[in-house]
Amino acid sequence: MEHDIDKAFAELGLTPDATEREVKAAWRRLVSRWHPDRNNGADAVARMQRINRALEAIRQAGARKAAAPGGAGDTAQAPAAAARSRAGEPSDDRATSAGDDPEAPVRTLHRRVRLTLEEAAFGCTKVLRGKVTDDCPDCNGAGYRVLGGHCPQCHGSGAIRQPMWFSWVGVPAECDACHGGGIARQACVACAGSGKTETRRYKVTVRFPQGVRDGDVLGVAGRRGRPDAPPGDLSIRVEVLPHALFQLDPDGTVRCDMPVDGFAWLANRTLAVPTLGGLQTLQLQRDQVVHRLVGQGFPVERRGARGDQLITLQPVFPQRMTADQQILIDQLIATTTGTDGKPSDARLRGWSEALGAWKGQQAPG
Repeated sequence: MEHDIDKAFAELGLTPDATEREVKAAWRRLVSRWHPDRNNGADAVARMQRINRALEAIRQAGARKAAAPGGAGDTAQAPAAAARSRAGEPSDDRATSAGDDPEAPVRTLHRRVRLTLEEAAFGCTKVLRGKVTDDCPDCNGAGYRVLGGHCPQCHGSGAIRQPMWFSWVGVPAECDACHGGGIARQACVACAGSGKTETRRYKVTVRFPQGVRDGDVLGVAGRRGRPDAPPGDLSIRVEVLPHALFQLDPDGTVRCDMPVDGFAWLANRTLAVPTLGGLQTLQLQRDQVVHRLVGQGFPVERRGARGDQLITLQPVFPQRMTADQQILIDQLIATTTGTDGKPSDARLRGWSEALGAWKGQQAPG
């Protein structure tokens, strides 16, 4: 029997000299980890049964020791009475929550937030609002409270026989009263067994740093104790929306393809061009269609130096010209012809001479 008690303590990760408080803390910690409502593993149910049986074995051993001559008296209801009597701790007969574990992992709420390219580049502050249901504080989300002792429906086995077509044939099934734990329990009165509180609204202000990228995940620590706070930490995935004017390269370069009046381009006019920070004035050059704006792109790293912006001009000319436009074009063409009737530009003159020589070679001999 002593060997079985040692195994029960070992199942809870304790030594036989553990105090009642240590037994309770170990049991709650293991329940928080292995309860099927929180653990989807294939062995979660079996592990929960072993954990509960270990607690029950320690409880019964304490009760037997207390009832023996020279024992601690009638304290059979208190779990781990033997451990308590060794440590001289006060009795605690209250029913315990199945998930009452201060070391349980903090709940994380996942959100997705969409940012414009400008917001992602310069950083921004967003107020996130939503609705959430918290775990019931009375049962810590378990939906029930452990009473102790064997489950009256399955007699502590954690399983019942499910009848089939014939009354004498049945298959084992998880007990629906204790959900396989084998220990008696009752639905939590505060939440009517749901494990949740009523839905409430929450609000949290989040600061997004400069240079966040699409797909980045930001963590925000929860602010417990505030009635409008999230139920735990926030995990925020950033989604940068497509931009109507800009394309972002991985190196922080921002590209912009911009149509421009062909005649204004020929005349080297100035033009207002868009950047992430607003409009800027650009001096056009008729021999240049790609302009680099240094430091006007996206941050290469968070809060780091910004990349460049590349503006590719697309000169647009009228597909059909009016009579007045055609006259002006003819006048412009005439200005490129010298007094000898040949083009004044050296490149055009060279091409004209090369073409004439080629034509002479093609003449029939």
